[in-house]
Amino acid sequence: MLDKSNKQFIDSAEQMQADELAKFNALAQEWWNPEGKFKRVLEFNEARVNTIISGIAEHFARDLAAEKPFSGLRILDIGCGAGLICEPLAHLGADVTGVDGSEMNVQVAKAHAAESNAAVHYKHALAEDLPSDAQFDVVLNTEVIEHVPDQHALAATCARLVAPKGLLVMATLDRSIKSFLVAIVGAEYVLKMLPKGTHDWRFFIKPKELAVMLAKYGMQVKQQRGFAFNPIRQKWRITAKPNVNYMQFYVR
Repeated sequence: MLDKSNKQFIDSAEQMQADELAKFNALAQEWWNPEGKFKRVLEFNEARVNTIISGIAEHFARDLAAEKPFSGLRILDIGCGAGLICEPLAHLGADVTGVDGSEMNVQVAKAHAAESNAAVHYKHALAEDLPSDAQFDVVLNTEVIEHVPDQHALAATCARLVAPKGLLVMATLDRSIKSFLVAIVGAEYVLKMLPKGTHDWRFFIKPKELAVMLAKYGMQVKQQRGFAFNPIRQKWRITAKPNVNYMQFYVR
């Protein structure tokens, strides 16, 4: 039988756990709220996810009209954040794993996945922490590489994790005068779509630089897309060429 002090300790621990879950649920609701403070991020994510889905379907010859078109595909999202990309892919039938270096992000993603019944395997880890023999049909690295000091190491890890005949999706920002004006001055200071200091322009990567970097690890660009924001219409559109934000699809 538990004494009074032990029971109080257990009750306190259970309450703390409940409070933490409530906090993560609230954060999940905010991250996924289309009218909340992350509204612009969600709008950008919609354009990004649609591009990723189209690219995966084309590469693996999957019919998006099927009930679960990505069934059997193993997908890894490196730097998954709140799960904004993971969940749509899981709902299409893919076996999705999301890893993130932020434990808070992982807990937020898990909270929302539980609510939306999305079967995603989330792990609080860096890509480098995954087993050396781990490989996936699709590896996603979106808006991550511009935030890491050793970009070559991340590129090497991403390439290693791609299975034979697989697909690597890289998304980041072009280092140009336009990107400084749009992604930093515009997005962070004028439109306030992102917190000030979110990006360091010096870590942005030109599309050709990223292609050369990944070529060292046996990866070649299959196609690329750009994303442009119209401040008047407040909409994102997909372009054929890099436009500040860009995405590249790689094959070995």
